[in-house]
Amino acid sequence: MTTETSPYGVVTKTAAGSVAEVAARFRELLDAKGVTVFAEVDQAAAARTAGLTLRDTVLILFGNPAAGTPVMAAAPLSALDLPLKALIWDDAGVTRVSYYSPESITDRHHLDPAVTTGLSAINALTDALTKA
Repeated sequence: MTTETSPYGVVTKTAAGSVAEVAARFRELLDAKGVTVFAEVDQAAAARTAGLTLRDTVLILFGNPAAGTPVMAAAPLSALDLPLKALIWDDAGVTRVSYYSPESITDRHHLDPAVTTGLSAINALTDALTKA
């Protein structure tokens, strides 16, 4: 598994399989862990409705209200970053999984790290998804 973190706090990991396969595995993993999936957006399919072409790109919005609610109570604008999001996308034939790191959300909204502890589950979830 390769992991990269951009200067903007975006973590990107490599996953085996197609975008559709990885998205399905991620939904299964979230279900097994009791994590709520709020929405799944197939951005490539949406582009096709406009007559446009986009690489396979799926955005999954998910979370646990017990973890996210204290964050939003402490900083209402953090709701712009919540629920958590994972972008599963095709990068020239390689499937990538990208998301904002919990640390970047903590920093962006000037939060006490103790308030955002629950958000760190995204790291373990994506590690499980992308393990070799």
